[in-house]
This record gives sequence, structure tokens and C-alpha cells, in this order.
Amino acid sequence: MLRLMFVTSSLSPGGAERQTVSLMNRLAERGHECHAVYVKNGDHSQIDRVRVRRGGTVLGLDAGRYFDRRALRHFAAHISRIAPSVIVAANPYALMYSRLALRRAGVRVPLAVTLHMTILQSAKEHLQMLWYRPFFWTANSLIFVCGKQRRYWLRRGVFSRRNQVIHNGVDTDEFCDRWSPEERAALRRALGFRDTDYVIGMSALLRPEKNHVQLVEAIAMLRKMGIPARALMIGDGEMREVIEARARELNVESEVVITGLQQEVRPYIAACDAMALCSFTEAFSLAAVEAMALSKPLVHSDVGGAAEMINPGRNGFLFPVGDTRALVDELAILADRTVEALFSEKTMVDRYEQTLLEICGVRSSAKEAVIY
Repeated sequence: MLRLMFVTSSLSPGGAERQTVSLMNRLAERGHECHAVYVKNGDHSQIDRVRVRRGGTVLGLDAGRYFDRRALRHFAAHISRIAPSVIVAANPYALMYSRLALRRAGVRVPLAVTLHMTILQSAKEHLQMLWYRPFFWTANSLIFVCGKQRRYWLRRGVFSRRNQVIHNGVDTDEFCDRWSPEERAALRRALGFRDTDYVIGMSALLRPEKNHVQLVEAIAMLRKMGIPARALMIGDGEMREVIEARARELNVESEVVITGLQQEVRPYIAACDAMALCSFTEAFSLAAVEAMALSKPLVHSDVGGAAEMINPGRNGFLFPVGDTRALVDELAILADRTVEALFSEKTMVDRYEQTLLEICGVRSSAKEAVIY
């Protein structure tokens, strides 16, 4: 049994946080002692999902600024008390806090980091990555979520002692379409959709890089073609007013429905006829795998690891980033048949567990993880 400490910047509904909570919960179910630490307390909407089980703890450091010495002292003391076998940090900010807290605590604990980002969006983010790079170099393991992302960052000097790819996964028992036609129709009616509407869903926080505005523009184009397209945006966020304003400009405000944040997204995905992801940047989208697991036709911008999960024309479609005409052309119905084998949550957890055991020098009968 390992004593594992998982560190995130927050417990917000973001993909990295969701993946970390799912991984931690599954490893706790396998008998490992799991502890959760999140740096900022502002958004901890996922705290109810955390299931650390007996012996586990959940700690919010309540950092009041980017670098908070009080929070760092608190974290170092917590590490000394828990004495983890390994620390798993999600993304650079959590990695920085973990490495500095370990140094302050004066203990030697293996450190793994999962990286859930690819393209940096601003000059500030580029400068931050220059600062973060040495922290990656000292990590025992750097886990990328797709091969394209791994190649991108290795070329830019972001690496650790061990670099590997483990695709994000979803619970395919949980994410399966178990809603009857009557239940699906009832939810569509509750959302204001008609049986004849072509409902295109998008499950993502309303952030700039997710590019929801492009879906609004695609809805307007589809309707001009005589297709009764409507959008169901599952989430909320800073871009909501911008999205609503663009919908008004294009006279499709009544065709765009925004649900707000939802802890349970499955029934909303089930209510859709197809799913779309228009992101400018992604690593390996959990929302995409969830849509595929629910057998929803998926159209995805060709970013990050999208080409590693989608075989165009067979289990989805890819379109060039920002190309709304291509997005419109490729919104079509198809069925996915690859999620269970390739992107199940069990496969992901198996590989993480094997990696963490190896980092700690523990032999396991599990199959050796594939290292890219």
C-alpha cells in the first residue's frame, strides 16, 4: 500500500482537477492511503467528489496570493505529519508548491507531476513556464496526457527524469447512455428543445480558450442552411456575457441554452444529438472522451491529443482550429466504438498505479506501463 498525496491548485470544475479527484478516489478504493491538498480555497466545488476513505485527509492551504509563505509553511508541516510515499502534483503551480514545501520540510519524497496543458495563451504564461521549468527537471516523473503534448513540451525543454504518456480516462460504466427515450425527451422539453431540434452540446467551462463563440456562429450558419440547430452549453464562466452578446448579434439568442455549472453532466450530454469542442488549445479532453463514452457524435478542433482519440470518419471528426465552415460541414452523426478499450478510467488508473509503485521502488504484478 502506498501513502499518496495529490496536490492541485484548487478543486474547481476544471479538467485537471476532475481527473486528479477521479484518480485519487480510484486508488483509495484499491487500498492506497490518499491525501488531497489544494492550494487556493476560492473554488472548491469538487470537494464533495473527494473520497479519500479511512486514514485520508483533505487540506485547503487557503493561499491568499500567487506565492503565499504562510500556505507554504502549512503545507510543509502537513507533509512532515503525513510522510507520503509519493506526491502527485497536477500542473506547474501545484508542482512549484510541492517542491518548495518538500524543501522546507527537509524530507526526501518522490515527486510526480501530471501536465494538462499545451499551448500557452499569453506572454505572462510563457514567463511563468520559464520559472516553472527547473521544477519539472527535479521531478521523478512527468506524466503527459497525450503523445503530441509530450513532443511539444520536450522540444521546449520541459522534462523530468522519467517522461511518459498516460491518456486521460473516464469511467465507462458511469458514462454510458442509460436514459430511455422518454427520459431524454422529458429533459429536452425541460430545456426548451423540441423533438425536431438538432441539439449540439458543448461541455466545458466558459473560458476564452474553449471558444464557445465559434459554436454560436456555427449554429447561425446551420440555421441559415435550414437545419434546426440549437446549442446546449453545459457549464458557466467568465465568457458567458460575450457568448450571449454574440448570440444576440446573430439573432440566435433563443437557440443557445447555457445550463450553468452542473455536477452531473451525463443527462445533459444524453439530451444532445451531437457534441462539439471548438477549443483553441487542449491537451487530452475529458469532455471529449465522456461524449464518446456516451456514444455521441463528436466534432473536435484538431488540437492536443484529439487526433489520438479520433479516427476521422469512423469515431468522430476533426476540423482546423478556428475554421467555422469546416466545423459546420463536419457536424454529423456517428457512433464511437473505441472508448472502452483505450480510454477507460480503469486503464488510466492501472497505469498511474504502476507508475507510482515504480517511483517508490515497489514491485507489482501489474503489467508494465508503456513508456513513450
